[in-house]
Amino acid sequence: MHRLAILLCLILLACAAPAAAQTPIHRCIGANGGAVFTDQPCAALQATSVSPGTRPGNATAPPAAPPPILCAASPGELRQSVIDAFANRDANRLAGLMLWDGYGRGAAIADIRSLAELMKQPLLDADLPNGSAPAQAASSDAPFATDAPPVSPSADNQLVLHTAGSGDPRELRFDIVRQAGCLWLRDAN
Repeated sequence: MHRLAILLCLILLACAAPAAAQTPIHRCIGANGGAVFTDQPCAALQATSVSPGTRPGNATAPPAAPPPILCAASPGELRQSVIDAFANRDANRLAGLMLWDGYGRGAAIADIRSLAELMKQPLLDADLPNGSAPAQAASSDAPFATDAPPVSPSADNQLVLHTAGSGDPRELRFDIVRQAGCLWLRDAN
């Protein structure tokens, strides 16, 4: 009986040791606005903590900016997300609003580089001609299905951007498509 008690204590110690050795994971927002998960305190990385109750400074202060919309539910939200991406000069944020199916790695890299160049130009206007009601998914049985192809938009379902580049203003058109319950941009040029 004494050996059984010692064996049980050793088993409990062996189970508890890994849990005690784990370091906490800190959830932070980095200087670029992206999520950072680290084993170091957020302040060591010059980041802001998002863990409840650990916000530096006044705990009742509102956040500096609302979090970006990751899944636009309306054309207006999609338009505002594009405007916010231009305001922050964030090509990755604009790329995150685009539907990238059918792209090879080289084409995607080239398009992201062109988006980075586009972000250097001031945005003059982001227009939704004719209200731009995006095409609905083909089946309402599975509105969040990711294997269903997106519906091809008509010419009215577009977001038109006007930027001030070198010389004349430039017009870019993006189709608005609905897939997996979100609205996405697809290059229409």
